Amino acid sequence: MRRLSSTSRNSRTSRTSRATTHLTAAVAVLALAAAGCGKTSNEASQEDGGKENGPAGSSYKGKGIGLAYDIGGQGDQSFNDAAYAGYKKARDEFKIGGVDMEPGDGESSADKIQRLEQLARQGYDPVIGVGFVYAPAVEAAAKKFPKTTFGIIDDNTVKADNVADLVFHEEQGSYLAGVAAAKASKAEHVGFVGGVDIPLIHKFEAGFVQGVKSVDPKIKIEKRYLTEKPEEGGFSSPDKGQNAASGQIESGADVIYHAAGLSGQGVIQEAGSQKKWAIGVDSDQYKQKALAKYKDYILGSAFKDVGGAVYDLTKSVVEGRPMTGEQRYDLKSGRVGFSDSNPKYTAMKDVVAAVEKAEKDIVSGKVKVKIVP
Repeated sequence: MRRLSSTSRNSRTSRTSRATTHLTAAVAVLALAAAGCGKTSNEASQEDGGKENGPAGSSYKGKGIGLAYDIGGQGDQSFNDAAYAGYKKARDEFKIGGVDMEPGDGESSADKIQRLEQLARQGYDPVIGVGFVYAPAVEAAAKKFPKTTFGIIDDNTVKADNVADLVFHEEQGSYLAGVAAAKASKAEHVGFVGGVDIPLIHKFEAGFVQGVKSVDPKIKIEKRYLTEKPEEGGFSSPDKGQNAASGQIESGADVIYHAAGLSGQGVIQEAGSQKKWAIGVDSDQYKQKALAKYKDYILGSAFKDVGGAVYDLTKSVVEGRPMTGEQRYDLKSGRVGFSDSNPKYTAMKDVVAAVEKAEKDIVSGKVKVKIVP
């Protein structure tokens, strides 16, 4: 089994506990305003970490990574935190600066465009939008700054010579989650909670359902989407996730898989409090500090290595060979999989064996995983 390195970071339990994050945001504002305040590039670089412009001998001239978070922001213990892990690894390894920025409440596409353009204008390279909602912004900014490399995660619609579309076979990891859920369920009744009713999350559902049915077609599957649109809080409302999980458990489900970002914390908390299995997503959620109280009930996580994609793109830019076009990660690449950190999971030999077999069958092409429910 492939293991996912920890991508955890302390949850934003209060504004005070996120002082470091706010300092980063403040630095971002200062750096982005540098031109207007008459600051030199060197001064701005010192503000965002005092990093050098790349490793010794590198021709890299950028100021570092510009990272713009998706809905839910940093501290979601899932998608955005995974991106942060790659951002931090790249900064540390390549000795470059960086700015990571939170989304605003109810912000428009124009706000996202302005954010990405400011990052590019100040010399950050690459500039990465975390999430499909950045597609219009990446497209607009890439046209205006053709010498900057842009990346967008979870979208492959932006086509430009200076854009890398960083996408995943989420359905493959979800298939493994479905196999694990079906094998671990004693009630022969499992659940799926999707954050928002959109095609991207449909891939998670499709893979999960197919994985469950591959074990036993008779297993009952509860399905619930929290909202129809992202701006309605489907990815950022733990209370919605908790309510959905409560309803599914009441209906008889004893294993619940979520693909709901920050809302998934509520799913895991509810499942754990009722001593039912939860399956996480994107990051290895067993290792997340904010979920430590419930980790014994996190069977595993269908991960996609968002941090690895952020790192890969940054590495390519620093080395002078920027990635462009669609970069799709799958089980074979190791950037998608099912984490096995929970000792209770590894002790379930039949579950582990079934998941390992399913992984081999997908990689070999024996099993084709659906992307539509």
